[in-house]
Amino acid sequence: MIRVLLAEDQSMMRGALAALLSLEPDIEVIGSVGDGEAAVRDAHQLRPDILLTDIEMPKLTGLEVAQRIQRFDAPCKVVILTTFARTGYLRRALDAGVAGYLLKDGPAEQLADALRRVHDGQRVIDPALAVDAWSAADPLGDRERQVLRHAGEGLAAGEIAKVLGLTAGTVRNYLSQAIGKLGASNRIEAYRIARQKGWL
Repeated sequence: MIRVLLAEDQSMMRGALAALLSLEPDIEVIGSVGDGEAAVRDAHQLRPDILLTDIEMPKLTGLEVAQRIQRFDAPCKVVILTTFARTGYLRRALDAGVAGYLLKDGPAEQLADALRRVHDGQRVIDPALAVDAWSAADPLGDRERQVLRHAGEGLAAGEIAKVLGLTAGTVRNYLSQAIGKLGASNRIEAYRIARQKGWL
């Protein structure tokens, strides 16, 4: 049996995925959670073969979850299932060690097949994204990305500094670097560009 843990913040989607996968004779859904922190916790406790996770979730994104799971003594394989057909997300997912990147609008019957292939040691990527995966490199560093994400949520430099444990001047420097790298005129435009490209 392929033991799968689901991480999806939309409860209806989470239930639908669990019902769909439970129809497969060789797949067992051993748990389902609605946020990234719970995904890391349950992956550590339940030791699934595969964690099937969305990207955008509360507390930790699916990409952050994948990064943390790679640090486990015995990491499970992570498959991203998302609506975001952005090569920036795919590049970051591959850097985080994910074994699969699938789109939610793909045919339902392909999901179980993809999980079987990942379980067998293959890497599965949506074909439409695979072609463009290396077309545009992500110019942002991790700190620039963190600062820009908080700025896009409306936080001022001083507030971002408190959240990240930095000085306000350092935050302003990271914002300035991100704005320059993205060719934006201000932090809001930089956030919009980075989000559109899948770099946040």
